[in-house]
Amino acid sequence: MPKRLRLTRRPHLAMSEDAFRRLRSLAGEAGLDEGEFLSFLFENWNSVIDEEMLIARLRIFNSEIDDRKR
Repeated sequence: MPKRLRLTRRPHLAMSEDAFRRLRSLAGEAGLDEGEFLSFLFENWNSVIDEEMLIARLRIFNSEIDDRKR
């Protein structure tokens, strides 16, 4: 029997407009709201990411973050 989806945590998140648009788009394509989609993503993290690509993209993001904050 599947686990019941209870959204009990409501963290305050800060994200860029581009990130939020992408989240809304992906959630809509999946037929979920943003919170449900984030729950799915993090509950299934290891099966939905390419670890090598994530590490590479994270390095790029970290090297650009100070410029993006200005």
